[in-house]
Parts: sequence; C-alpha cells; structure tokens
Amino acid sequence: MDLGLKGLKALVTGGTKGIGRAIVETLAAEGCDVAICARNSHEVAAAVAALEAAGVRATGAAVDVSDGSMLKAWVAEAAATLHGLDIIVANASAMAVSDDDEGWSQGFSTDMMGTVHLVDAAMPFLLASKAPAIVTISSVSAREVDVASGPYGVFKAAIIHYTQLQAQKLAAHGVRANSVSPGTTYFQGGVWDQIKDSDPALYQMALDLNPMGRMGAPQEVANAAVFLASPAASFITGANLVVDGALTRGVHL
Repeated sequence: MDLGLKGLKALVTGGTKGIGRAIVETLAAEGCDVAICARNSHEVAAAVAALEAAGVRATGAAVDVSDGSMLKAWVAEAAATLHGLDIIVANASAMAVSDDDEGWSQGFSTDMMGTVHLVDAAMPFLLASKAPAIVTISSVSAREVDVASGPYGVFKAAIIHYTQLQAQKLAAHGVRANSVSPGTTYFQGGVWDQIKDSDPALYQMALDLNPMGRMGAPQEVANAAVFLASPAASFITGANLVVDGALTRGVHL
C-alpha cells in the first residue's frame, strides 16, 4: 500500500531512540523529510547524521519539551528548515511513575503540556498543509491500573482525551488527530531492558502477562503511528489505536 507520505514534512519529539526513533525512520523510509528533538544533543546529532547518510532530509535540536518557549521556537525553526509541516508526533515522555510532587510535576510538564504546546506551536503550519495529521503516543497504562499507574498513567489518559478533543475541533479544517497506545515495548537501553537487569521478577511478571508470549518491538508501534499519520488513514480521526498484543483485557468500545 502506498501511504502517500512522499514529500511530506514530519516532526517527532523524543525521536532519537526506541519508539520515537522507529517512527522517524519509518516516516523517512516512506519519503518524508523529518525534524526530531530530544534532550541529549549528541544523540540528536547522531540520529540526524544517520538519517542524512541514508539520503533523508533531516534536522534536529536538543529541546526540553517541558519548556514551552523552547519548544515553540524549535517548531518554528524546524518548519522554516523543512518549508512547512504536515505531520507532528508527540512522543516525548518523562516516564514519571513516582507518586510524589516531583513525579506529578514532571508528568504534567513533559507529557501533558509538552503535547499541548507542540500542537499549539504547529497549528499554523498544519492548517496550511494539504495532509495535516497529529499523532500522540499514549500507553495502555492510560486505560488500566498497572505498574506504571500514577502520574504516567493519568497523563497518558489525559493525552487521549485531549487528542480526541482536537479531532472534534479540527475535523472541519481537515486536520486529523489520533493516538497510539503501546503495550510493554522492549528495546536495548529502554525501560524494560533496564528492568530486565535491575528487577528480573518484575520483568518476568510483565512478560508472563503478554498473551503473545513476548513484548512488542518499537517498529510494531511505529507502523501503527505512521499509518495514522499518513493520507492512507484520511478518514480516521479521534481514534486510539492499541498496539499491545492483547495485553489489556478490557473491551475497546
């Protein structure tokens, strides 16, 4: 299937590793020019260099998405470099699970407001696009009380609500907004890779809960996100696509 992404301009926050990196590489492989950010400048530079070496037009910067002014300035800069924006993917997360003031503050400023500020900053460019799409990365922790409950689960749930609100508000303008909710996703250097070594009992418990007998891979989540971002999903908006190998047990109505 031709997703219709060739020549479009995409921006991804948290795009240097894991799910974000897989989304960026998949968008690029489908013909998108890409802009990425993350907090680590060396990782951003390495990711941009790898993309450019593969023949992709790419730009990136070290950005703390919890800083609304910094994020807004970078979005404008990226749009100027790419000559517009068609797709934004809000992927950055504080991964805050601690039930204390710091955890709640980090989750709110990075996950929630990082998403809101990204959408606000990108909106003028999306409204000028012929194929505008917003994709937010949520989590199965948004819909079930699990080991990541607390700030992480609460704000991931709020992101789904926010995204569906945007879908309703922006449909008449042709801007689509959808969420992707990954289940447990394993990649080298990721959270579950770290837990595998630091807390093998928790890792095994999480693995045992997966009906497919394994955790997901970043590419499997990226495939869903890129499809939703693409013109091939032109009549899909306000959806939350769960990519979890049947991990969650609730009925998705």
